[in-house]
Amino acid sequence: MQNKIPALTSDYDGIQEYTNPIPLWWKWLFVGTIAIAPLYVLCFHSGAPGATLVEQFQAARDENTRKQYIEIGDLVGDEPTMVEYLQKQKWIAVGASIFKANCASCHGAEGGGNVGPNLCDESYKHIKQLPDILKIVNEGAGAGAMPAWGKRLAHPNDAVLVSVYVASLRGSKPQNAKGPDGSPIAAWPKP
Repeated sequence: MQNKIPALTSDYDGIQEYTNPIPLWWKWLFVGTIAIAPLYVLCFHSGAPGATLVEQFQAARDENTRKQYIEIGDLVGDEPTMVEYLQKQKWIAVGASIFKANCASCHGAEGGGNVGPNLCDESYKHIKQLPDILKIVNEGAGAGAMPAWGKRLAHPNDAVLVSVYVASLRGSKPQNAKGPDGSPIAAWPKP
């Protein structure tokens, strides 16, 4: 007489083994994952505003910037204001962070030029006076080669402070800088 194996067995290719069911909690975890998946997709992948960490970081950064700008109010992009802020390292550092986030891909991390022109030498193509930098930042230049950033930046002070930072780069000597592009211009006004 042949030995009988308990009823909970399987027979595959002549191999007999016990059937070990998945634990019930594991099955419910699987079903719960499937039930939650559409909600997850709707919340995190369908463009819900403020859902991603990047958007949350940008919102927090913009709020922090607005709090900082309360200290200085709304800046006017005229020559006296730009000359004044050329002397304030704290605000030049703010302009540097805006530059690194938006401009470094074309002008290089140190302003020495990449696709865009070198901002560190004495030669400029579209700039004759200090406020011309702000005009180029806001309106662009070169038939779209330099895009207009006036409406892309989070706050109007961003354009002024990045222009002040660009002005502060003049005369610096970055590594791997491009050659001069344009004509030499007069020095910036003294404070």
